[in-house]
Amino acid sequence: MAGPVVAGNPSAAPLDMNVRIRLSIMMFMQFAIWGSWATVIGNYLKEKGFSESQIGTIGAMMPLGGMIGPVLLILSQLADRFVPSQILMAVFHFVGAGCMYWVSTISSPDQYQMLFTAMLVYALLYNMTLALANSITFTHVDGERDFPGIRVFGTFGWIAAGLTLDYVLGSSTDPVFKRNTFLLLAAGLSVGLGVFSLLLPKTPPAGKPGDAFPFVQALRLFRDRSFAVFFVVSFIITIALAFYYTFTGLYLAESHGFKQIAATMSLGQFAEIGFLIALPFFLRTLGMKTVLLLGMFCWGLRYALFAISAGKPELSYLAVVGVLLHGICFDFFLAAAFIHVDKKAPKEIRASAQALFGFLTYGLGMFLGNIAGGALAAELKTVPVADGKFMVDWATFWWVPSIGVLVSMAIFAVAFREDEKKA
Repeated sequence: MAGPVVAGNPSAAPLDMNVRIRLSIMMFMQFAIWGSWATVIGNYLKEKGFSESQIGTIGAMMPLGGMIGPVLLILSQLADRFVPSQILMAVFHFVGAGCMYWVSTISSPDQYQMLFTAMLVYALLYNMTLALANSITFTHVDGERDFPGIRVFGTFGWIAAGLTLDYVLGSSTDPVFKRNTFLLLAAGLSVGLGVFSLLLPKTPPAGKPGDAFPFVQALRLFRDRSFAVFFVVSFIITIALAFYYTFTGLYLAESHGFKQIAATMSLGQFAEIGFLIALPFFLRTLGMKTVLLLGMFCWGLRYALFAISAGKPELSYLAVVGVLLHGICFDFFLAAAFIHVDKKAPKEIRASAQALFGFLTYGLGMFLGNIAGGALAAELKTVPVADGKFMVDWATFWWVPSIGVLVSMAIFAVAFREDEKKA
């Protein structure tokens, strides 16, 4: 088994194939779970009669799970000092499976409080496993060399889930989001990953007796001006990023009449594969700052394409191009950002540094973005459709995050300085 190595170390020993396979399967299942429900739950709740603001709030449960301070502190402490990370992965996925089954039993807006509770508990558990999956992987691999090739299997998992939803569990005439079978699939996959987590490489606690809490130590990374800029801009920009994950499915259905939402959005994951494999090359040739700027720019461009094509069936191809941009959007911003955190954080607090970054991005930023997106969608529900009903003014809706992303990118370009020696 390959031991911990320093990210970006050209002399690091080759990664043991057995370890690579197990970590790759973990990533595949981790994101297959998420992909089996995230792209269509908004459409499902809309079918059940939930409002746009309620859908936005439910979408905010995933990031809210990573924001609950005491639990995040406990997780960081356990993952860094006391309990092996693979054991925590197993426990969290087993309980998460029960929560997702609970969600599958809820079918009426009258049960909104129950749905809110079930999704909050599930989101808390799943969000923690995202940080653990990264921590386990980075502990056993060279981050810059090996992480993209392992993380790409998460993309394969998301694609497999999306194709299963539309071509196995549903069809163009009977969309999967009209039934709860996709939620049962997510629950079953969670059980499967819970079992498989027990077979992952042993990842013992990294903290040393007498150390301050690793999470508190991770906060000291803000002493580095550029690292602080990186964290703050990442937080701001993920507020805008949240609009995509919660509302693209509704947008494609309402504005362009798409039926197979999950398969359409999986096109973005297909594009992601090539860019994720090529990410080490771009990091070496362009540098971390340029890669992050390209990722931010493509988020702004994607939203602009959504806005330009909104309500114009003849321009639906622009919406598809926006989905395809996911390869650069995700890999050059979020995947590269996790690598940047791994390179900057000392080995003994990497799990906490990853958790801190997840708190600000997948957590606080995404939470605020979902709440803001839900409120904005409700406010812009002004376009008349048949039977006296209204739909969202999607053009205005998408211009808001597009401008926000581009402003954040400009701030990052001016204020961030890459450490060439460490890069």
